[in-house]
Amino acid sequence: MVNNLGILYKDQGKLAKAESMYMRALQGYEEVLGLNYTSTLGIVNNLGILYKDQGKLAEAELMYTRALQGYEEALGLNHTSILGIVNNLGILYKDQGKLAEAEAMWIRALRGKMDIFKSLDND
Repeated sequence: MVNNLGILYKDQGKLAKAESMYMRALQGYEEVLGLNYTSTLGIVNNLGILYKDQGKLAEAELMYTRALQGYEEALGLNHTSILGIVNNLGILYKDQGKLAEAEAMWIRALRGKMDIFKSLDND
């Protein structure tokens, strides 16, 4: 519920309150569930989004990278849940002027989406 308050505050533009709620939720999830539990990683991704929206690009990159690595360890490299974070990293890298890294992330996300559509077509 604390994470949901963070989402609400972010949507209302109350970014300092949102960050406080996300950090509080993250601490609780890390203590109870662990660092790489998918719910914990969802909060890490939310912090990345918040930091990007605040222009804190280095902090956003740390959060996105942590979330991506955790999801990859928990779910595997090609799990569909990872594609949103891969896309987020692509956007962030573009905003940082890291165009080669942005391209690599977007190609990865595109390939993942194409694999999903292929599997649906085969069903």
